[in-house]
Amino acid sequence: MAQILAHNLKPAATWGSGGASYDTVSQSIADAIDHVVNRIWPQPGERILDVATGTGWTARRLSNRGAKVTGIDIGEGVIEAAKLIAPEIDFKVGDAEALEFPDQSFDCVTSTFGVMFVSRPEAAAAELARVTRKGGRLGLVTWLPGSAVEEIFQTMRPYMPPPLDNPPPSPFAWGREGRVRELLGDTFDLAFEPGTTVLRMPSGQTVWDIFVTGYGPTKTLAASLDPERRTALQRDFIAMHEKHRSPVGLAMPRDYLCTIGTRK
Repeated sequence: MAQILAHNLKPAATWGSGGASYDTVSQSIADAIDHVVNRIWPQPGERILDVATGTGWTARRLSNRGAKVTGIDIGEGVIEAAKLIAPEIDFKVGDAEALEFPDQSFDCVTSTFGVMFVSRPEAAAAELARVTRKGGRLGLVTWLPGSAVEEIFQTMRPYMPPPLDNPPPSPFAWGREGRVRELLGDTFDLAFEPGTTVLRMPSGQTVWDIFVTGYGPTKTLAASLDPERRTALQRDFIAMHEKHRSPVGLAMPRDYLCTIGTRK
């Protein structure tokens, strides 16, 4: 979200624009989502909040373990889709920087490649801590700086509007242990584990088709361009992914950080 805000695009509309199609994007990171779910090891009946839930892939994984899950996201379109996919889960439109829940409402809070895109990291970190009960757990997965995912944003950046005068910090800072300790170390005992999820798809064209349909930042940006610049963005996006071609298709490794915390 921070990168979108920096370029003066509306974050709620942008992140919600993928709707139900965003679920295919989440499917491509399902192993990373399972990584954090298995590290927090949800128990039946636990109250868990999934922040920036998208279409609820992580929330569904948590619910399948018997947890009582609430999922929030700033994007109305993805929340509408999440409710249709899993009506048994409590999905709400909400802002990670100003959560609507009382203090210590949840046994565990998760966010999978979501909270890292807020525009005010300190505010979001304070909210994560506030709604987690003493002794409760935190589980995050965040993209590393310099990862292939950051390269996607670098590929899109030349096609974005000029950035704001005071852009928010890079979301990829959440992939550094030191930065996560700055944000959360006073309120959580933290432990870290690196991971890599590999994007395996037939071609760069396949990735483009999925992202321009389901990934809000790519979809919104492409829709804002004239035909010539949209074609150029598509060309650069495909070329960036084709660098990771194997003999049988694409295999693009995407490094991330898994953060596990216990509320002090």
